[in-house]
Amino acid sequence: MGLLVWSGVEAVPPLVSGLLVSAAVDQGFLAGRPGVGVAWLGGFGAAMAVRAYAARARFPYLAGVVEPLRNALVERVVRGALARPRADPAAVARLTEQVESVRQLTATLLRTLRGVGVTLVAALVGLALLAPAVLPLVLVPLLAAGLLFVRLLRPLAAGRRAAVLAEERLAAEAGRALRGLRDVQATGAGDAVARALTGVAQESAAASRALGRASALRAIVVALGGRLPVLAVLAAAPWLLAHDALTAGGLLGVATYLLQQLDPAVRTLAGTVGGWLLNLGVVLDRLAESTTESGPNPTPTPVPTPGVPLGAVRLLGVRYAHGPGAPAVLDGVDAEFRPGEHVAVVGPSGVGKSTLAGLLAGLVAPTAGAVVVGGGPRGVALLPQEAYVFPGSVRENLTWLAPGASGREVAEAVGRLGADGLVARLGGLAGALRDPGELSSGERQLLALVRTYLADAPVVVLDEATCHLEAAAEERVERAFAARPGTLVVVAHRISSALRADRVLLLDGGRGLLARHGDLQVLSPFYRELVGHWLGSSRVAPGAAGGAGLAP
Repeated sequence: MGLLVWSGVEAVPPLVSGLLVSAAVDQGFLAGRPGVGVAWLGGFGAAMAVRAYAARARFPYLAGVVEPLRNALVERVVRGALARPRADPAAVARLTEQVESVRQLTATLLRTLRGVGVTLVAALVGLALLAPAVLPLVLVPLLAAGLLFVRLLRPLAAGRRAAVLAEERLAAEAGRALRGLRDVQATGAGDAVARALTGVAQESAAASRALGRASALRAIVVALGGRLPVLAVLAAAPWLLAHDALTAGGLLGVATYLLQQLDPAVRTLAGTVGGWLLNLGVVLDRLAESTTESGPNPTPTPVPTPGVPLGAVRLLGVRYAHGPGAPAVLDGVDAEFRPGEHVAVVGPSGVGKSTLAGLLAGLVAPTAGAVVVGGGPRGVALLPQEAYVFPGSVRENLTWLAPGASGREVAEAVGRLGADGLVARLGGLAGALRDPGELSSGERQLLALVRTYLADAPVVVLDEATCHLEAAAEERVERAFAARPGTLVVVAHRISSALRADRVLLLDGGRGLLARHGDLQVLSPFYRELVGHWLGSSRVAPGAAGGAGLAP
């Protein structure tokens, strides 16, 4: 209601502008009374001051519409991304770019279209009151411009949608390449990935150029609806003046309506509807398509895959490449992890260990073959190297994946993983984490490890999630997870992780070999080389905790 009131106030200056100018000329300056003319112009100035105040006063009402919309869209995007069985690479782009675009576009459209509509209607009403004879000269080209613009909306909308989709593809492919950068470098796939990215970038550029060509046609609409009425009135002015259909002041008043109100309104309307409004429609359409939630609960209880025991993991001829024509990082990996087993994944840097972790968690799909997890991808808790800790209480951070955990369960998990000293220093479970950046990398990892430990997931994948912990702390954490019900997969940072595991999956040349540590030393000369390199670097006996990294 407040927005409507202030919109009515804003309509006053466009409505009276031509009338006041006409009165100033006819009743003031041409009548030999300059004081009266100045007074009429002073009234025009006062009306503009009132309009400026109204424009300022409407902002809180605009915010009351836009901000709730933005919050609802953020919640929808997050729920939609979490509800999907596989992560969507474009979800981040939608959240950080498209949702913010909706917010800004909605605010701009509400502010601009409302103002332009008020101005256009007020100017036409003012023209009808001041000089009814000129209305046909204005309305005919204005209506023709409107019909032409409606015809242009379809190709403009198609071009805008193509540009948005091309931007999404480019963001997704770039993110995919960056996530697998180590694998790309290790396999020499840099040129192939660069070619693929270049192709996607060229498609995005072509879509933008096509949209630019379609948008250029809006200039015809502006010329027809904003400039042609001015030319028509100027051409008819001698006849109108000679037949007393228009006074000199009336002609200046009409020019005021056309040049200060109508022409800017047409230009703004064409740019707003043909640009911002179409963009808003396309973005909302994409968000609606890609954020449909699969259910009310984004993290349902895992349902066992038929024929696969809960916690079992099967890799069936898994192949993965970072793009068409790129060398495979993983090429025909076959392995089976038994329920409750502790498996360490080892290999040189860039061999595909983190890629395998993403495949197990369902974050990426294999190029060929299949990854079958008892409980499905939702039954996997993946903890990467960079631990996420957010502002809030210690308890909120620890129970993020297990909101129903009791105080006793949280305390037991904290004690088993050796995080009790850290939690006590932070003020206990009720302590506040105002700036996670104040914690060290190891402290953030320890909090994230407790959070993952509490999660109700039959399979836990630790992707170098203990790399910032000391060797003794790492051993304590891994032994605690191994004793936890469920299957543990550790992407090893130290060879000691392999010595503690039930079996070791060695990745080498895209293939995998799964066996016990002692058997691998017999079966694989490369594994013996890795162990020997570690022993030479750390100068400790086999079986001791700690040591250097696995990359030779």
